[in-house]
Amino acid sequence: MRRRLLIVPIGVIVLFFGFVWFLQGIGVLPGSFMTGSQFWAIAGGLAVIIGLAAIGFGLSGKRSNDKK
Repeated sequence: MRRRLLIVPIGVIVLFFGFVWFLQGIGVLPGSFMTGSQFWAIAGGLAVIIGLAAIGFGLSGKRSNDKK
């Protein structure tokens, strides 16, 4: 259970960086070599998907309080 909860902050970090990369790739956040690059738009989109999947996986653990 604790291992799954450790995945959540990692997923949030990946999600954040992916979002920034995507915005730079499509030219919304200017000021770096990534601005306007299709590669970074795609890489950012994939990172967003991976980050969301990690967060979902980390939060989807069975939380059974049944002690038989």
